[in-house]
Amino acid sequence: MTVRRSPALRLGVTLATCTALLLSAGCASDEGSTAGGSNGGGGTTIKEGLNVAFLPKQVNNPYFTVSDNGGKAAVEEFKGEYKEVGPSEASASSQVSYLNTLSQQGSDVIVVSANDPNAICGAVNQARQGGAKVVTFDSDTNKDCRDLFVNQVTGQGIAENQVKLISEAIGGAGKVAILSATANATNQNAWIELMKTELKKPEYSKIELVTTVYGNDDDQKSFQETQGLLASYPDLKGIISPTTVGVAAAARYLSGSEYKGKVALTGLGTPNQMRDFVKDGTVKSFALWNPADLGYLAAYAGAALASGIITGKEGEKFTAGKLGEYTVGPDGVVVLGPPTVFDSANIDQFNF
Repeated sequence: MTVRRSPALRLGVTLATCTALLLSAGCASDEGSTAGGSNGGGGTTIKEGLNVAFLPKQVNNPYFTVSDNGGKAAVEEFKGEYKEVGPSEASASSQVSYLNTLSQQGSDVIVVSANDPNAICGAVNQARQGGAKVVTFDSDTNKDCRDLFVNQVTGQGIAENQVKLISEAIGGAGKVAILSATANATNQNAWIELMKTELKKPEYSKIELVTTVYGNDDDQKSFQETQGLLASYPDLKGIISPTTVGVAAAARYLSGSEYKGKVALTGLGTPNQMRDFVKDGTVKSFALWNPADLGYLAAYAGAALASGIITGKEGEKFTAGKLGEYTVGPDGVVVLGPPTVFDSANIDQFNF
């Protein structure tokens, strides 16, 4: 995936300048609502009045609150109509009824983070047949079930980052476990498989992955699964939790247990969730991309599709407001950029 500007630079600038706005509406931009395209439908301007709906894995999840508000900011920029709907629990089929309703309502763009790669395909294709452009973000469906996938970062980048952080935290040796979200989550499963491959590298030969457990992106279940891991593996040295709900719940358990300072934890979390746990020594470092930028980019990608600027073919280009120009990669994938590592030295610089 190529972009004209450095994703790392863009992510860093965005995070540093948007600290006060991310939780309310992402980072608004005063740039115009135009997007240049090549090899697409020939248009260059986003249509006004597009109906754009965000369907996260679950509503009232802090991560998706931030990302969807980033999408809302983008929709307001190109003068569209925004809405957010979704289930309260992240189960495989919980999004189907919402997709059906959005299709019946004539949505122009549906932006969805899939709880399962297959369960929503029928509903997604029905929505597409009805005229909606469907963009997945954060977690993909099968590639034939959508028009584009806006990926937060490459799976390989996540795997390398998470394994490196846990290795540093445990001194390069010991037993580790993974606390994931749902067993069917496309992105989680892809990252876990890549982490297993990463752990086979010679530099990680003294690290043993003993198990993967699932907290279903539920705070209490994730807390209980963490407790269960330590009961089953009293010699565990570290936990990787590549989910914002899971890593915060695991940190909460460790911070009040005898394992604080003895069992390392890393994962993917927001600075506001994890700040206290970094400062009290429960967590040394963790990572995440800017979720507001992810939602912002997904909204612009959907608008570019609905406006005929792009069709989703590899090599097409579009402009996503303040984030600049992006290129559609193989299998209709657009990548936001690499994650940022947060630790005690920089965590107070961020507010999301």
